Amino acid sequence: MELVLPPHDGTELSVVDMHTGGEPLRIIISGYPEVKGESLLSKRRFLKEHLDVLRQTLMFEPRGHYDMYGALIVESEISEADFGVLFMHNEGYSTMCGHAVIALGRFAVDYKLVKKIQSPETQVNIHCPCGLVKAFVEYSNGKTGGVRFNSVPAFAFATDVIVTVAGYGEVMVDISYGGAFYAFVAAQRFGLDVNKSRTRDLVDAATAVTNSVKSQVKLHHPINEDLAFLYGTILTDGNDVYSQEPTANVCVFADSQVDRSPTGSGVTARVALQYHKRLILLNQTRTFQSGTTRSQFTGRAVQETTCGDFKAVVVEVAGKAHYTGVARFVQESADKLTHGFLLK
Repeated sequence: MELVLPPHDGTELSVVDMHTGGEPLRIIISGYPEVKGESLLSKRRFLKEHLDVLRQTLMFEPRGHYDMYGALIVESEISEADFGVLFMHNEGYSTMCGHAVIALGRFAVDYKLVKKIQSPETQVNIHCPCGLVKAFVEYSNGKTGGVRFNSVPAFAFATDVIVTVAGYGEVMVDISYGGAFYAFVAAQRFGLDVNKSRTRDLVDAATAVTNSVKSQVKLHHPINEDLAFLYGTILTDGNDVYSQEPTANVCVFADSQVDRSPTGSGVTARVALQYHKRLILLNQTRTFQSGTTRSQFTGRAVQETTCGDFKAVVVEVAGKAHYTGVARFVQESADKLTHGFLLK
């Protein structure tokens, strides 16, 4: 039986769904009106101020869920970029997302969003709100494979910062930037194990840290203050010294959203932090593992650079993304829940 759309009188929204290491990505193909703005960051503000109901429609239930993640492809003002992208989640709009870049790289080649497709790798230039990110997609015999990308300049913002965390007292954290700012702390500080503890317990500890850092530490970004906010907290297994064995972490971002993957921008920030502390050398590849799904990314610092007054590095992150399906969502004007809801 051929499936056709049911009768509806509202907007139709078409998407392609993927996942990278278990973390979902819903790529929005159609259904959005024009996103106005002369720059990608101004487009991001426009989404937040004028079209946020569509984020809720696609990210929230009944079409999505609490931990859904999305990407809207838009035009970029950078001539070098193949396209721009705006990321969205349960709380709003992020500035960088590595798992999404990995998925979008493969998607861009498969859907021919790049002019030149070549073997063994095709380059895809993706303009993210944090800057231009260059992805390299394995391509052979008409098929796409793994993806690696080079980050925007990543840097350690502050180390050994003491914050007072409700229920835990004084906690020492590091803060690092990998396209977004994260706080880092070993899960052992809270009596937890990123590989074995209940996800709920990890979320509660990480959220408490995030709230404390937001209220007690002022962040700034040397390029654009739109980037100067704490995206989340990453709990680690404490194994920061370089090793050929995988090191695990769990990222809790936005409104207590749990990343199923090792977190691409988080890996970027963690490599920059390890490089700053002289725990890893240039071009030493480490494997980073998700404490929830055991999926893995690799990361390495490939080049020293600067970001304003900060000493920074360009980090290469690599992983694999997979398709899960396509969908055409409809809205009915009589549906009081059509714009979505969340259960916490």
